Amino acid sequence: MGKKYPIDSNAVIGYLRGNLPASGMTFMNEVVNKTPLVSVITKIEVLGFNTTPEAYKILTDFFEDALVLPLSDEVVQKTIELRKNYKIKLPDAIIAATALAYNLTLITRNSADFQKVTGLVGVDSHQQ
Repeated sequence: MGKKYPIDSNAVIGYLRGNLPASGMTFMNEVVNKTPLVSVITKIEVLGFNTTPEAYKILTDFFEDALVLPLSDEVVQKTIELRKNYKIKLPDAIIAATALAYNLTLITRNSADFQKVTGLVGVDSHQQ
C-alpha cells in the first residue's frame, strides 16, 4: 500500500468503534498501522465531542500517533475555492482541501459530503 490517505472524522470514529465492515476494518488497519494522516479539522472535530474518559484516551492516543496535516496557506486557499464553488460545510471543505493540497486519497464514511468536489479522490471505508 504505497498511497497515503487522510482519514475523515467519521471514518476515524467508525474505525475506533469497530463499526466498519470486516473489509473496511482490514483496510483501515493497514492505513493506521503506518502513520495515519488527518486534517487538523479532523482532530478538532473528533476531540471536540464529549465522551467518556476511556473513549477520550483512545482518541487522544490515536491523534498522538497520527500526522496532523496543518491548515497551510495552500489548504486555506483551496478551502476558499471549495466554499465558493460548492455548497459544502466548512469542516468538510477544509478536509477536502487538505486532501487536494497534498494530492491524497481521502478516506470517509460519508462520500456524499464530498462527491461534488471535482478532482477529489475518495475511498468509502464502508465499501472496502
